[in-house]
Amino acid sequence: MPNKSTIVSESTKNSTAEIAQETAPSYSVAVGYLRAFITLLVVAHHAVLAYHPDAPHVGTSLLTQPRWWQAFPVVDAHRWDGFRLFVGFNDIFFMSLMFFLSGLFLPGSLLRKGWNRFLRDRVMRLGIPFVLAAAIVAPVAYYPAYLQTGRSGLSGFWREWLALGSWPAGPAWFVWVLLAFAFVGVGLYSIAPRWTSAVECITRTGDRHPSRVFWSLVTISALAYLPLFLIFGPFYWFSVGPFFLQASRPLLYLVYLLAGAAVGAYGVDRGLLAQDGLLARHWVRWSLRAMLGFSLVVILVIVSVSSPQIAPKLGIAHSIAFALSCGASSFAMLAVFLRFAKKRRAVYDSLTANAYGIYLIHYAFVSWVQFGLLKLDLPAVVKGAAAFVLAALLSWGSIALLRRIPAVARVI
Repeated sequence: MPNKSTIVSESTKNSTAEIAQETAPSYSVAVGYLRAFITLLVVAHHAVLAYHPDAPHVGTSLLTQPRWWQAFPVVDAHRWDGFRLFVGFNDIFFMSLMFFLSGLFLPGSLLRKGWNRFLRDRVMRLGIPFVLAAAIVAPVAYYPAYLQTGRSGLSGFWREWLALGSWPAGPAWFVWVLLAFAFVGVGLYSIAPRWTSAVECITRTGDRHPSRVFWSLVTISALAYLPLFLIFGPFYWFSVGPFFLQASRPLLYLVYLLAGAAVGAYGVDRGLLAQDGLLARHWVRWSLRAMLGFSLVVILVIVSVSSPQIAPKLGIAHSIAFALSCGASSFAMLAVFLRFAKKRRAVYDSLTANAYGIYLIHYAFVSWVQFGLLKLDLPAVVKGAAAFVLAALLSWGSIALLRRIPAVARVI
């Protein structure tokens, strides 16, 4: 006869299995293609930075302060003002949306695998790629920055690199933060395995009332973003070794990841993400809201630049506008892809399957293509487009070939 502890243990296992079955994600074409599109947007974002009108002057050394080369590995003499808007728009929302999309599958994955297997999987899929991206891809990507200082030679580059006091990892910062949030997710589920039930009343009706989810997200994200923004400002990054993070945004990103987990716990094909829901049907309305939200941020920036004396007083207004624009742009992207991304296409499937790998390696291709275009007397728009297309294709082709190696395919 089983004892009481055995019965309780079996009951807990059965309950967990039921939850896992309830939250098991089905594949969503819209979500998969949106993730691939955001990855391309990241490539485009980095591809045009060399032609940004506010790109800094090239320093005389990698050790020269401020070290803007970490954000602008290559700086071209050709500039275009339109890239200021493109980069500004992306910077507000696209990484938050990446965390949201990553969070969608967190509850089902954690409950199906259990925390031990879940963390082992996360370490393999995130930890190993982060180490390789930081150790190999980042130095390759930043070597053109060293060449632009007028120097050359790997020995000189390594001397300056090792003297930095940190190890710039480039866009791979997203990967280590996502891994850290995986541990946060395990902690939450060990304390309250059904915490998503607390917000189910919102996510369950997301198909009929997407504005409820939107305003909840905007309110919470604004409260998370405001204190750190007021303390550190919008541009400060802290770093320890290869671990870089924009100081004003860790809580913002965590909110978006947990929001994605809350939505995904109900289902990636129903509720807010239902293809016949109001979010998808009103994609034009949400697109207009995204434009209005970004316009509000632009207005506040213009006021701050034109009237520096009142800029410090606009911190709270800027934080609220930032959270509003971030949420509106994220919802607009979700709405557009839910509305139009319904049929699977072989090319898009390939892009989706390789999106993670493209994110990991694209920075090296971007900087070297930009460096190769320096001597060409072409408009900045043409150079930016060429840098994007070439870097995207080279990254896509390279990672598709690498994923033919079984060991690589298991990780990426």
